Amino acid sequence: MAEISPLNAKTSRKEFLRGVTLAALLPLLPRVSQAEAQQIGVIEIAPGVFVHVGQYELVNKENRGNISNAVCIVGSSAVAVIDTSGSYAAGKALHEAISKITEKPIRYVINTHMHPDHVLGNAAFKSAGCEFVGHHKLPAALYARKDSYLANARQRIGDEAFAGTEIIPPTLLVTDTLDLDLGGRTLTLRARPTAHTDNDLTIFDLATSTFFLGDLLFSNHVPTLDGSLVGWINLIGVLTQEKADRAVPGHGPNTMPWPDAIKPVERYLKVLATDVRKMIKDRKTIEQAVATAGQSERGNWALFDEHHPRNVTAAFTELEWE
Repeated sequence: MAEISPLNAKTSRKEFLRGVTLAALLPLLPRVSQAEAQQIGVIEIAPGVFVHVGQYELVNKENRGNISNAVCIVGSSAVAVIDTSGSYAAGKALHEAISKITEKPIRYVINTHMHPDHVLGNAAFKSAGCEFVGHHKLPAALYARKDSYLANARQRIGDEAFAGTEIIPPTLLVTDTLDLDLGGRTLTLRARPTAHTDNDLTIFDLATSTFFLGDLLFSNHVPTLDGSLVGWINLIGVLTQEKADRAVPGHGPNTMPWPDAIKPVERYLKVLATDVRKMIKDRKTIEQAVATAGQSERGNWALFDEHHPRNVTAAFTELEWE
């Protein structure tokens, strides 16, 4: 019999544990047909993993802030929700969809980062008695922008959809890694260094080898920069070492192959960095950079004109001090 190297032995053991975990879970998971799931606005991408896909739009009255992806993961005894959309109304719709999938209690609401389209639906889950979970820097980030987030949301979606919307900070903080048990199903949460924001959190579901990246992963929708361009590029090199069967982006389709999914994001960020560095070296102004840097990426992304100028401004501000 051929010898198994330590690396292969480790990998085989991990895959074995995944198989055992999933085999034990399957009889306990909800049985929802794809047609039923689509009817309530979610898709089951792996056993017990349901994804709601947000619209590729700016927040407005018609979409009620429903512009980012949200996830429901069902264990044998409890449920975790990853991100809750951009208003109380949108969060309530998500909560109602989950109640049609499973009667198990929602034990955790996990926010991947601070942006309002991912956190303003939290209030719809207060009555569930769940624990809110996030990066250890998330509370400070939310409080720093609380007033502007709420004012902008009310203005954009209108009073009816906004009613009940509030900032709900995490009560369980992740400083490094944290495992959450849903009953026979473990989610591993990891706090990441400054990249998309300074409070990015990733989640890994061992049972299905699914990687949830929040807005560290965009697809179709242009990436938005609110942290560190250099940090994000460096972090991608770390993230791509993670082994996963599939990834779920913060904006994009319900599931993507990993690590290929993040290659367009890496390309966009590197083009942005190269162009801005050259303009700084050539003593161009920030206004000139906004007008020209990264324009080769225009045809690759939705909402490019709406978000790219701010990305250039953030990049220029960061890189001019290198």
